[in-house]
Amino acid sequence: MDISNSTRAEVLVDALPYIQKYYNKIIVVKYGGNAMTSEVLKQAVMSDIVLLSLVGIKVVLVHGGGPEINEMLHRVGKETKFINGLRYTDKETAEIVQMVLAGKVNKGLVSLLHQHNGKAIGLCGTDGNMITAKKVEGEADLGYVGEVVSVDTTPILNALDNGYVPVIATVATDNNGEIYNINADTAAARIASALGAENLILMTDIRGLLEDKNDEDTLIPVVNVSEVPFLIKQGIISGGMIPKIECCVESVRRGVKRAFIIDGRIEHSILIEMLSNEGIGTMFL
Repeated sequence: MDISNSTRAEVLVDALPYIQKYYNKIIVVKYGGNAMTSEVLKQAVMSDIVLLSLVGIKVVLVHGGGPEINEMLHRVGKETKFINGLRYTDKETAEIVQMVLAGKVNKGLVSLLHQHNGKAIGLCGTDGNMITAKKVEGEADLGYVGEVVSVDTTPILNALDNGYVPVIATVATDNNGEIYNINADTAAARIASALGAENLILMTDIRGLLEDKNDEDTLIPVVNVSEVPFLIKQGIISGGMIPKIECCVESVRRGVKRAFIIDGRIEHSILIEMLSNEGIGTMFL
């Protein structure tokens, strides 16, 4: 599609107020889903992050890596087991998760950002004891699945202050050095809260919160966190959306200005959400 120079100029001028609004502010992006497995979408996300960084917005990228973990477990002959939507993680699986997330996936994303002429540095929760964790306690034993106890933002802020995009893999250890797999949505929410981030953006494979989950035209663009219990009671928030939205609610209550669930299947969805007046997902205030 050919775009005239005047149209290009108009797009930039329209984006200017948003660039000024977010200049020198911290944005935490949780990256996963189709945007992580589709090569076209992956390239779009990387270019979005580099662009935001170059115009003075401090971006922190928190990532998962479920498909790569599944592939490695299959390769070594280990069965992937889920309990209530969460991966059961025995000690061997925890070590594989650390190897895949903090190694293959993390360094691959850093390399991609560099290919787009960005500056990035790979981190995981164990670096500088950035994230401390403890075992998730619940009705079912999930093994070495952890919840965040605390976040030390020093390594992240050091990277941001030196012009780098921190790319964070969500594995962490407890005080005894045991490795835990941390849900990436949960980790992103806690990291955003600890940083006092302006925005938390969760990339998903759906439009956002829908009034009718089978009709994408029923997108709810704005939700006040006080409305969430009522929406759960009504069944509008259900299933796998509950933990994602709970992460948004927790982050806002802990001081993040806004949290978004956006459709990572749309190219440049981060830029559309942040640098235009359209918005494409659901914003939590």
